[in-house]
Amino acid sequence: MMVRLLSLLIVVLSVLPLTVNAQILGVDNQKLFADSLRQEFDRGPYFSLYKDNYFTVGTALGSKPTGMNSDVKFQISISQRLTKSTLPWGTYLFLAYTQKCFWNVFQKSMPMRDLNFNPGIGISKPLFNKDRYVGKVTLMVEHESNGRDSIQSRSWNKISLGANIVIDDRLMVHGKIWIPIIDGGNNKDILRYCGIFQSGIMFTTPDKRFGLNIMLVKRQGWNLNFNTIMEFNWKLANKDNQYLFLQYYNGYGENLLDYNKFHNRLRIGFVIKPKFFSDF
Repeated sequence: MMVRLLSLLIVVLSVLPLTVNAQILGVDNQKLFADSLRQEFDRGPYFSLYKDNYFTVGTALGSKPTGMNSDVKFQISISQRLTKSTLPWGTYLFLAYTQKCFWNVFQKSMPMRDLNFNPGIGISKPLFNKDRYVGKVTLMVEHESNGRDSIQSRSWNKISLGANIVIDDRLMVHGKIWIPIIDGGNNKDILRYCGIFQSGIMFTTPDKRFGLNIMLVKRQGWNLNFNTIMEFNWKLANKDNQYLFLQYYNGYGENLLDYNKFHNRLRIGFVIKPKFFSDF
């Protein structure tokens, strides 16, 4: 019941018309005008973090922890900007690469259970309202596979449209919808488990010391069937970019190999976040 209520809350908030009067994100919460922030983008490093980079360990909930239901999960995500924000409509072109790993460290020989590779190329447009930076819109072509062959091979492609909208210094909404191109012969039904769109809300304290992200991935079908991800982060020191990290996953599609198996897992570790805000 709680998951369904959260589902309704996030879907409603994500489609409400946004009246944005946002503050600028930046070092020490300084307010930057649009032109200054465009220059910040242009002068900034071309190579940067894309999604959250984390390392966690955890186990399944509702059963006794064992070497079979406990593991290490970590994610590496980077991007390389290919142009400055001088393309038509103030957009820029970039490459992105995310790799997610599920590592059975509690089993003999500590095998890597599954590796998920997610490269993509996209065009992103920073958004401004009344001389304030309020997020971005991104159009991407993505590929995702696990690099396996034979019956363990999983792969699909998608053309995705996503947005991150900063409401104020405490709240950001984000969402993403995609057109799937399924080429994996062993995962033709992947939309039933990995979904057709996602939506979420991120809450942070004004000093960015604490953060909470709630994300729902809508699985195919007309009923309220969602994969639910909840994440909590706590910055260890004000000047650092390392956080203690707690992640809860409930649903299907956490990894490609077992995309059609239900997982209910809690993990703890640490996370390194991108400069402005995280992509999902």
